[in-house]
Amino acid sequence: MRAMIAAALMIVATTISAQAQPGDTIGRARSKPEAAVPPPAQTPADTVRAMAAAARQALQSDLAWTGHYNGLINGEVSDRLIAAIKAFQKDQGNKPTGVLNPQERSVLTAAARKGRANVGWKIATDAATGVRLGLPMRLTPQQSSAGDGTTWSSSTGTIQIIATRRKEAGLTTARLADHERRQPPGRKVTYSAVKPDVFVLSGTQGLKKFYMRGRLRDSEARILTILYDQATEGVMEPVVIAMSSAFDPFPANGPPPRKLVEYASGVIVSKDGAILTGHDATDGCRSIVVTGHGYADRIAGDKDHGLALLRVYGAHGLQPIALGPDAVKGSIDLVGITDPQNQGGGSAVSRVKASVAQGGGGESMLTPAPASGFSGAAALDAKGQLAGLALLKPADIAGLSGAAPPAQAVLAPAAALRAFLKANDVDPFEGSFDAEATVVRVICVRR
Repeated sequence: MRAMIAAALMIVATTISAQAQPGDTIGRARSKPEAAVPPPAQTPADTVRAMAAAARQALQSDLAWTGHYNGLINGEVSDRLIAAIKAFQKDQGNKPTGVLNPQERSVLTAAARKGRANVGWKIATDAATGVRLGLPMRLTPQQSSAGDGTTWSSSTGTIQIIATRRKEAGLTTARLADHERRQPPGRKVTYSAVKPDVFVLSGTQGLKKFYMRGRLRDSEARILTILYDQATEGVMEPVVIAMSSAFDPFPANGPPPRKLVEYASGVIVSKDGAILTGHDATDGCRSIVVTGHGYADRIAGDKDHGLALLRVYGAHGLQPIALGPDAVKGSIDLVGITDPQNQGGGSAVSRVKASVAQGGGGESMLTPAPASGFSGAAALDAKGQLAGLALLKPADIAGLSGAAPPAQAVLAPAAALRAFLKANDVDPFEGSFDAEATVVRVICVRR
């Protein structure tokens, strides 16, 4: 019997020992835990690859405009892209990690936007050839059409951009490329790539450099040719890269149509029904509705600063916002109402953080860009005063037309707001610091 009891006690002790936890006193002989294996280090390429495709494309485009990236703007991650990021960081005096922090990204965005503004970058569709292309309108303001082609040129002829189309039976890219290599006489090709549906040539033509890109579809070729004096190479190299990627010889669609119903935000600026909002979001509306207050009229607009002034009639208890000083920098709060699709049909006011960075043409960029519906949202300084209006607009970047570039956000500053309101007899000096109570949803109906 004693032997049976001893055996049973041994079984119980063994079971308890096996179930003991780290803090238990039972089970002294515990196995030493295995050392944790650290996860593999994430490379810069991994970090960039984790970004959305449109954000990678925007990154390539911005690096191209600053002269750091030379390649196709298609959103693909490559050693060339990582090297471009590091080169930009090095030029900024920062550690070349290959991954941009938010401040570096803001600086890059501002520098690229300034580069586009300096050359007058514009995406357009050419009626003569049907191609969609990016153009440096400040560099090539003169336009002429002849037959199946259009030419944009500088006033002195140092820069020429030519879009042409050819259609004939049996046409091949090999035949096209061979013809272009020899026309005009004296052209020297230093780079050539020919595929069944596309060809690229570049080199020199007298004192000019040239770049040519053509695509063939159903016996029709559409070709982009860029000629520029070698003295303009420093200015034109980023432009050529951007134009190469933006060139869409057979666009499936034109510019996206305006939404039939568009949602925006606005801020109340007077007790008698004046509301400040975005110009583009309220342009071409058959009717405008301010949620909770009824129909509104657009009584003034400032296209240059992206502002519109609405007025609702018969509303009571309106609470205008307090307008702050003219200058703001660093981090700000954006208070607005996102698109109902983003909040399950709701209309709640929300608040998000954003950073302000100076861009080209005197504009202030907001990063990250807020969600759809925030165009016209209140931008608040540290004291809760209105420092400006957040305005959303499509990204004007080079890239393949199939990609959907992310929206860009700019800040219409308090100085512009103050001048616009004064010009329309609205006194902006007194108001509330409760931004949530002064922000409204604006609905534009274009049906």
